[in-house]
Amino acid sequence: MIAIIDYGMGNLRSVQKGFEKVGYDAIVTSNYKDILSAKGVVLPGVGAFKDCMRNLEEGCLVDSIYKVIEMGKPFLGICLGLQLLFTESEEFGIHKGLGIIKGRVVKFSFSTQGLKIPHMGWNSIKKSGQKNQFSPMFEGIPDNSYFYFVHSYYVVPEDDNIVASKTDYGIDFVSSISKDNIFACQFHPEKSQEMGLRILKNFGDICKVSH
Repeated sequence: MIAIIDYGMGNLRSVQKGFEKVGYDAIVTSNYKDILSAKGVVLPGVGAFKDCMRNLEEGCLVDSIYKVIEMGKPFLGICLGLQLLFTESEEFGIHKGLGIIKGRVVKFSFSTQGLKIPHMGWNSIKKSGQKNQFSPMFEGIPDNSYFYFVHSYYVVPEDDNIVASKTDYGIDFVSSISKDNIFACQFHPEKSQEMGLRILKNFGDICKVSH
């Protein structure tokens, strides 16, 4: 069973349906015991960084996130679920994140390039090619595959070695990261058709064989 953390914001049901399509059971839950007993945990997110952090704290969910990552369970962050892992965000002021990944969340700045913010729609990813525990997340995903994005902010990790892919939108920004048992992506796998479903299947496969 895969647990999708419910903190009152995000595309929870669509992520759950995505897992069901690829043959994996997933529950949407805010229950501490359910999260800790799951084979893998997903943190999706849509909305403002500050509001999401507040909801996680008020729902007593922050400790469960720290705990499952410490336990080594496969962990998937999606969109804002990627950004929340970082030290801080500059969205509407400076706000502290979970601090699991060192780095910042910053806004696109395209005042002279004519590119629209938010970055919305299909774009390709360029895999970094690093080898670690989460390289299976890109199993069956050709380089330059297209995924669906909706965001105005992007992550800047302090450690370049955790970068799993980058995407070109005026700049080469980090579109996914991989560190130990954590994989997190700026794009939405649940909205990305065949390639997105493959990401969810790969995560399910990793959960299946994890201890």
